[in-house]
Amino acid sequence: MADLEFFFDPVCPWAWITSRWVTEVKQLRAYAVAWRFICLKMINEHRIGVDPKYDVDYQAGHMAGLYGLRVADQIRLDCGNDEVGAFYTAIGEAYHLGRRRAELIADPVSMIQGVLKTCGLPPGLADHALDESHDAYIRSDNTLAFERTGPDVGTPILTFHPGRETEGSFFGPVISRIPRGEMALKLWDAIELIATTCGMAELKRSNRMKPVFD
Repeated sequence: MADLEFFFDPVCPWAWITSRWVTEVKQLRAYAVAWRFICLKMINEHRIGVDPKYDVDYQAGHMAGLYGLRVADQIRLDCGNDEVGAFYTAIGEAYHLGRRRAELIADPVSMIQGVLKTCGLPPGLADHALDESHDAYIRSDNTLAFERTGPDVGTPILTFHPGRETEGSFFGPVISRIPRGEMALKLWDAIELIATTCGMAELKRSNRMKPVFD
């Protein structure tokens, strides 16, 4: 049983930073992390034609995330959870560090083929980027995530101790830098305590920094 379920969209910079913190703690404490899906395109589909800020470029970026999630879903089916995590690492490095956003939008199959090669997965899995049959499962993970946190939140969503009496879910933490070493463990312990404390609902302040990926 996993110690944590992490709901991610590969194009979200905040989810990416939080996921690198989670993988740091995973290595330091040998925790088990289950990688699950949440889709920014699906979350924001009600804004199309209504919110002028949700323009064509914004929509294209979110569609790129769905391409990645479709492939991740097929990896889940064919290869398992660890390989989903490896793919998320590889596509996140390409998208956020390598700044390959335009490639993923313009030619998702070709771009993802290269990503799959870097993590030792079959390049043919990239064809699933265009396979809409995955969307029902991805949407069901969206629904599960919001059942746990309530509406009007974003990515990432974390569930500590899934399936146990102490289960606790939260949106976030949204962090601008990746905590490492002892600081990563201290933050984990604090967030775990908050997430699993009965009645704790919200702790928030305005974001003050741009995301830093190193």
